Amino acid sequence: MKRVERGILLVCQVVMWITTTLIFAILCANTVLRYATGSSLQWASEVPELLFPWLVTAGVVMAAAHGAHITTTFLMEKLSVGTRRQVGALVWLVVAGLYGTLAVATARMLEIVHDEASPILGVPGSVTYGCVLVGMVMLAVLALQSAWQVWTRGVPVADTVETPHW
Repeated sequence: MKRVERGILLVCQVVMWITTTLIFAILCANTVLRYATGSSLQWASEVPELLFPWLVTAGVVMAAAHGAHITTTFLMEKLSVGTRRQVGALVWLVVAGLYGTLAVATARMLEIVHDEASPILGVPGSVTYGCVLVGMVMLAVLALQSAWQVWTRGVPVADTVETPHW
């Protein structure tokens, strides 16, 4: 299971590095061009708009994997260890189901938004929505992994997904 988590985190890190680098390079080049020549690249504002959702989604998935989200544990702490394990696994299964539901809904919307193209490059809207689909699937997989960890190891709910040590 740790391989799956590491794979997801590696994909997210690569997406974050590539999108951040491209966005920064494009915006810097366009700014220099604007000041040097008084003109700019038409597509230079559209590409960052297309890349930014991928950057954000990768960050959301990484934050979830690192447990960098808001949790309330005071109710779980009142339960016995056995009950905590059962409730924790159930909660993570519900979370995985909700992410799965969002992934299915997003997949159904892809055909609708595919016809909406970006004005300059003509990139289909489904490219941007695709990042939401990929992110929801990754979050569902991480939630299933957390449910498994809680069920098999009795790991506290707030600490189910550990920070990888590469």
